Amino acid sequence: MANEDIDLTRQVQNRNKTPNEFLKTVLINIVSTTLLCVIFIGANFVIQTNLLNSKLASINAQSEDAGASIDDEAEQVRHGVVVDLGDFVLNLADVNQRRYLKTNVALEITQPEEPALAETEVKKEKGGHGHGEEEAAPKQSELEKKLTEFKPAIRDAIITTLSSKTAVELSTAAGKELAKEQIMAAVNGILAGENEVLRVSFGQFIIQ
Repeated sequence: MANEDIDLTRQVQNRNKTPNEFLKTVLINIVSTTLLCVIFIGANFVIQTNLLNSKLASINAQSEDAGASIDDEAEQVRHGVVVDLGDFVLNLADVNQRRYLKTNVALEITQPEEPALAETEVKKEKGGHGHGEEEAAPKQSELEKKLTEFKPAIRDAIITTLSSKTAVELSTAAGKELAKEQIMAAVNGILAGENEVLRVSFGQFIIQ
């Protein structure tokens, strides 16, 4: 009965309203709803824009840091003297089938800085280019002489490393890179810190 009384009261009130008042009420409701929607959409747009700008700024900062890091690494690339150790022909570690490897190995080795280097530069400036070249030549020969002494041990380390691999292992780029790293570590152990192997390079690389 209470609900019926309320509905009856509303019907009486609606009948008492003029058409203009009823239309005004409807318009107010529509305008209010529209404003709320516009405010919600605008606020959401601002929030999403700020988030997107923040993410873009973060990505740009990371890209700049990565670029700067790459530039620093490029500036720090070290170079040495390339020493060709000649050809190697050896058996691989395959069990079911005898496989052979023929390759050429070269090492890039550093030359330690020496106090005499500054004096050589001074002499080069005073005595002309020809004199400087004469002073630089013995240093190169000294490195070659040292490597000649270590050459049998270096070749043995290379043969030991490569002959422990199978044809399948050396057929992949990753397998070759691993072999280079192992050769580098073995030769650096032989040189005992006097010089350092920077890179190992394979010339021809034939597996039969």
